[in-house]
Amino acid sequence: MRIERERGVGPIITGFSQGGFKVEAEAFRGVYRALLIWPEGSAEWTPPSLDALAIDAVAPLLTIDPRPEFLLLGTGATMQRPSPGFVRALEAQGIGVEAMDSRAAARAWAALRGEGRWVVGALYPL
Repeated sequence: MRIERERGVGPIITGFSQGGFKVEAEAFRGVYRALLIWPEGSAEWTPPSLDALAIDAVAPLLTIDPRPEFLLLGTGATMQRPSPGFVRALEAQGIGVEAMDSRAAARAWAALRGEGRWVVGALYPL
């Protein structure tokens, strides 16, 4: 699938497939199998299994300023729920968690950043 780039919203996920997520920014282009993305950048991610996901796996996303409104958690090819402990740990820092399949998370990223929302994403491979 191809997603059209919005202007002025930071890195955009412009496509995704079994091979990963295609991300474009001002002077950057990359393909990541698993992805951490924030309003000003993106990085390759080596996630633990979803049931072992802990707050330290997404720690780089929690240090941005201002603090993100919520984390878009793309759980792979299907929607799965993260552990209640993971959700509680983020909520204790004032960050919500929105879990969905990774395709939906990639589309939601574009829509939310297009609205100027200050969100971050952690997307498992498809």
